[in-house]
Amino acid sequence: MHCSFDAAQGLILGENSVVNSKCRLDTRGGIVIGSNVSISSEVVILTADHDINSPVFEGRNRSVVIGDHVWVGTRAMILPGILIGRGAVIAAGAVVTKDVPPYSIAAGVPARVINTRTSNLKYKLSYQRLFQ
Repeated sequence: MHCSFDAAQGLILGENSVVNSKCRLDTRGGIVIGSNVSISSEVVILTADHDINSPVFEGRNRSVVIGDHVWVGTRAMILPGILIGRGAVIAAGAVVTKDVPPYSIAAGVPARVINTRTSNLKYKLSYQRLFQ
């Protein structure tokens, strides 16, 4: 589906979760995606960056953890070291620079919590491509 991965390892994907087309997953620092997670098209998840205060511009890796039943909207970006809590929603185009609490809806640049979602989530995702 035209996704790119920055390393051959470092991705844990839970049951019934989907990563849609044209996503970039920087797996160098590790990405853990829970169960029943929907990662929409063109999402970028980064785990590596540089310490801007380092005199030698030192590189660093920090994992990203996404809880169960999270929905990440189209073209959202998640920066290194972020924890997105169970049931959270990341709006399309949001840039996540801080942890997102469970069942929160985060939107904007930088993303901030704008609302909450029900905590009574019981669905199981079952995606099937329309065209093979």
